[in-house]
Amino acid sequence: MRETTETGVKGNAEHRFWSKVIRGPRPEHCWIWVGAIADDGYGRFHLDGASVRPHRYSLALDLGLAHAQLPELMHECDVPLCVNPRHLGMGDRQSNMVDRQRKLRAANGSGLRFRGLPRAAMAARSRALREDLLAHGWDAQRIHAINTGAHVEDPTLF
Repeated sequence: MRETTETGVKGNAEHRFWSKVIRGPRPEHCWIWVGAIADDGYGRFHLDGASVRPHRYSLALDLGLAHAQLPELMHECDVPLCVNPRHLGMGDRQSNMVDRQRKLRAANGSGLRFRGLPRAAMAARSRALREDLLAHGWDAQRIHAINTGAHVEDPTLF
């Protein structure tokens, strides 16, 4: 029997949400969304007939708020698929722009090379990260390579 709403049973939406997240082994690691990915490289989660950003839903769950109550958010880690509430901060457009400048992401610069990419390239990078996690599980070196735009099979110095 199919439910009429996503939240018909307490915790059903939360259970569905967390089933699409792969957490790193340590609390400070990213928690990567492996569900649907939009054309901007950010995740999508369907909740009560609407599409919401998974990182917003994760922080709302953590704070005990409705996701619609949250202001604009900032990723401290700069990984669009990260839903770890410890990596998310509340902000506004101005604080996001200041953060972008501070992290040298303006004018197509980026330490992680996620920022400054065209939308299609960001979506491709996010999808590559998702597919690699699903195929290989949590592997910090592989995740770092994808986030920096390197090939996962390239040798590293350390």
